[in-house]
Amino acid sequence: MKVQGAVIKEQGQTFAIVVVKKHIIDSQIKSSDAINSFSHLFPGMPVVLMAQDSRGIPKYRGRKDIVNFLASIHPSRIPWKEYTFG
Repeated sequence: MKVQGAVIKEQGQTFAIVVVKKHIIDSQIKSSDAINSFSHLFPGMPVVLMAQDSRGIPKYRGRKDIVNFLASIHPSRIPWKEYTFG
């Protein structure tokens, strides 16, 4: 399995961001399922999901404090990379 994402250490907190399709972000149930699934790939870290709308504007779902932090920075500042699991 390959996922696009990032692991960020900020203000003493390490967390993971995983890029998903917009329909997952738009659904509370699908978001919760995805966060639970990705938590196994990034053990011990809170996981936040990110998707872009049709204009390329990112939308995040996950822990509120992390979502608020990510919403305040430009996505180009996030160290995106591809992760391969399994």
